[in-house]
Amino acid sequence: MSTATLSVSVPGIALVGCPNCGKTALFNALTGHHQKVANYPGVTVERKEGAFTTPQGKTVRLLDLPGTYSLRGRSPDEAVTRDVVLGRLDGEALPDALICVADATNLRLVLRLILELKAVNRPLILALNMIDIAKRQGCEIDVERLSIELGMPVIPTVAVRKGGVTSLLAEIDRLATAAGTGAAGEVTWREPTSQEIRDAHKEAERILKACAFRPGDQRLTARLDNVLLHPVWGVLILLGVLFLMFQAVFTWAAPVMDGIKAAFDLLGTQIQATMPDGLLRSLLTDGLIAGVGSVVVFLPQIMILFLFIILLEDFGYMARAAFLMDRLMGGAGLHGRAFIPLLSSFACAIPGVMAARVIENRRDRLATILVAPLMTCSARIPVYTLIISAFVPAEDVAGVVSLQGLVMFGLYATGIVSALLVAWIMKRLVWRQVAEPFLMELPAYKWPRLKNVALGLWQRAAVFLRRAGTIILAIMVVIWFLSTFPGAPAGALDPAINYSIAGMLGHWLQPLLAPIGFNWQIVVALIPGMAAREVAVGALGTVYALSATGEEVGSALQPILAAQWTLPTALSLLAWYIFAPQCASTLAVVKRETNSWRWPAFLFVYMLTLAYGAAFVTYHVATWMLG
Repeated sequence: MSTATLSVSVPGIALVGCPNCGKTALFNALTGHHQKVANYPGVTVERKEGAFTTPQGKTVRLLDLPGTYSLRGRSPDEAVTRDVVLGRLDGEALPDALICVADATNLRLVLRLILELKAVNRPLILALNMIDIAKRQGCEIDVERLSIELGMPVIPTVAVRKGGVTSLLAEIDRLATAAGTGAAGEVTWREPTSQEIRDAHKEAERILKACAFRPGDQRLTARLDNVLLHPVWGVLILLGVLFLMFQAVFTWAAPVMDGIKAAFDLLGTQIQATMPDGLLRSLLTDGLIAGVGSVVVFLPQIMILFLFIILLEDFGYMARAAFLMDRLMGGAGLHGRAFIPLLSSFACAIPGVMAARVIENRRDRLATILVAPLMTCSARIPVYTLIISAFVPAEDVAGVVSLQGLVMFGLYATGIVSALLVAWIMKRLVWRQVAEPFLMELPAYKWPRLKNVALGLWQRAAVFLRRAGTIILAIMVVIWFLSTFPGAPAGALDPAINYSIAGMLGHWLQPLLAPIGFNWQIVVALIPGMAAREVAVGALGTVYALSATGEEVGSALQPILAAQWTLPTALSLLAWYIFAPQCASTLAVVKRETNSWRWPAFLFVYMLTLAYGAAFVTYHVATWMLG
């Protein structure tokens, strides 16, 4: 089915619900991936629209709205949901009907939202999602009584399973018919007063009791929370999980990385053996294989990082980690909700910046956006791994802890501490205000579904490989061209790259970075690294492949760096990458989220200043200590 925007004559239904209620899973189950994603006009909140055909052959336009706890709109996401539901958003038609999606294991919050939605005066269906999990937990819900109390159809669903929405589709058929007759009245919602909010809380509690909702046996959840949320043991467990994650990045990925490296080395050897010497062979071996191959080899480590993040989210631990970090976040002047955007930034700063939309206060949201790029994203892993592997021995500490993994953990910890310190300075010197209290509903513990985990990993691997096959590939071709032409003059004694455009540019800029120990090859690699951090590794591979002589030709990049760089230079580059704003995409997203070039410019300047300062201190202290 076409995913083009449907005519407003087609019944339009909007999915509304609290965060983490399974709303998007239900959207996918109904539309069958016949959907498109864009942004709402004039704002940066994601707009997901799809279409499907009901059993009776009716075409329905379905809109997946951002999660919200009420229609009061205290954050950008919640404001968009409110404006779409009320028909206030330009370019978006008023929905003909609403489907409120509820987590069946936790009805309290959604009942307060439903009481507000009833005032919108649109046809309503309540979809009790995750009903299977609720039953396993011993929850008892009188569906018929709940439908009577709310005055709307209540349909139990299991969105992640085939056939779990059959009853809902039948009810949508009836709703689509009613929507086509124009049965809905005028919107009557207005923002509730404080007293009305308190009354809504009492009414929600009354409905829960009337419908005989019982949480069942929650002793296991309580016992887990007593440990995982403990102010001391909980924090130690969280640090242990993070430490395990960074150890796994090195130890678990090593065999697969060795296999990928061997495959690229074999490919390069075959090309050198079968093709005559010339520009084409140089492009393939020194440009594409040395460049792209040196980036792709780090895919296993990135996948392990994503695996941990997906498992923690699916298990229900992520929200609890946010609560554990609330005191630390508050001490740094950040809102407790900032933990999730900052943790998301371990994967990539872009979703981390976008996730800051869940923070209601604009200054808290902006502070989170400005420190999110300091978190160590997966694009830094290739650079960190390359340098650590070249200069840190592959030894174990006390026979159990990888020394290389320990250094990696230290780099991540430095990024976290730096982000908190910068946030503290901003809040104390720029925005002096008291941090708001952190309120978040803890989700139920759930075993991750293997299919969802595999799909999440595949999607992230596809994104990384797509970057390697497009952006990084294109940049490597440019780097090879700049590093090859115009070529060495007759009788030249130095490697040809010294006479190339890249070589001349690197030597010209090198004095600016000489105080922090960078050579001209690093300078050349940093320039394309502005597009994406991991490109710097590929650039180094290309530059050193073309500047190698004798037995160094075809050698791995790590031993070349170990032989040609000093330890202070390596440490200085690590310090640089902790802070440097080398990602144009992140700056563009910050501009989009803040709707101003002022903040990405500020972000670039302060991070570049920190990077140069940290690298300068690191280089000179290391040089003095090794004196």
